[in-house]
Amino acid sequence: MKGFLLLAFLVLVLPGAALSQESFYRSWDMGPSHDPSYYPIGVWLQDPRDASAYKAAGINLYVGLWEGPTLEQLQALKLSGMRVICPQNETGLEYRKEGIIAGWLHRDEPDNAQPRRSGFGYGSPIPPAQVEEEYLAMKKADPSRPVLLNLGQGAAWDGWWGRGSRSGHFEDYAEYVKGGDIISFDIYPVAHSSEKVAGKLELIGQGVERLSRLIRPPQVVWSFIECTGVKTGNKPTPEQIRSEVWMALVHGARGIVYFAHEWKPAFSSRALLKDTATYREVTRINQQVHELAAVLNSPEVGHWGSALAENPKVHVAARVVKHQEGMCLLSISTGPESSRVRFLIDPEVAATQAEELWENRQIAIQAGAFEDQFTGYQPHIYRLK
Repeated sequence: MKGFLLLAFLVLVLPGAALSQESFYRSWDMGPSHDPSYYPIGVWLQDPRDASAYKAAGINLYVGLWEGPTLEQLQALKLSGMRVICPQNETGLEYRKEGIIAGWLHRDEPDNAQPRRSGFGYGSPIPPAQVEEEYLAMKKADPSRPVLLNLGQGAAWDGWWGRGSRSGHFEDYAEYVKGGDIISFDIYPVAHSSEKVAGKLELIGQGVERLSRLIRPPQVVWSFIECTGVKTGNKPTPEQIRSEVWMALVHGARGIVYFAHEWKPAFSSRALLKDTATYREVTRINQQVHELAAVLNSPEVGHWGSALAENPKVHVAARVVKHQEGMCLLSISTGPESSRVRFLIDPEVAATQAEELWENRQIAIQAGAFEDQFTGYQPHIYRLK
């Protein structure tokens, strides 16, 4: 069609992608649920006493426990029915026969420059070989659960200066990913202090994509999601949080973890719970993710078609997954500008209609194509019929 520019569309056939719904967490008897309709949605380093409030928001996993795990923390989480990925200590290992522990948490952000023992300044990152050695020791102590390794923003952005002498060396990450089973990363574009990052929500997808190229089955990639102003006070809007979540999912993240801490205007470790509007939107997003979990865990279609944008500055990332009830096209605009987008659907997909989920819209697929409007960073999820 005249006026449309063919984009190099994104079809994610990830190195760590599953060939079936059953393979993501099947390697670990005591790990995250093997149910195909389960999708991990976590929250970072929260008080077990707040587990019920997070559970009501659709969060099904705690990640990290302050100075824990302690027996009291684990018992409180058990009472609330909230599973946890926590550091591996003596208490945790003694409690490992209980189903409340879903995995073990490696040291946080070892790829970043580490504080010097003197307390003055920062030195080098933890060497990847040491991270892998520690991981193997954790696996030896308990092979029935995965180890989550969370990496810093260098996984998504080469301009991150917080890696000391290794800043800009993305090649290090091919070695770092050997230190975990679940590989996650954190970058908070809205709350970021650098103009080179601030507002660039596409960095979430970039981090997922870059790490996904490095992992091997049964490893998976998760992404942290900002939902507060963190340290700058620049808080994401509900729409931006939704865009970040779907940016991660469209690019193939197999789990997400919300970062709920905030330092400005005042410190709060539970800022998400204090913000009614954000809490309500996070709850809505999580409900939709859980509703689509079986689809998100389904095999991907390698050759489904392409996306064409009228605006040459717009790129739409997309992938198609095949579910027992049909196929779904997951898509999102990876930039701030708007455009009309035309999807060309391969004849083998054999679809005649695209139903936009949660928007109550049906779009006819005519001559193997359909069109829709995308605003900046807008996701569209279609069920192909």
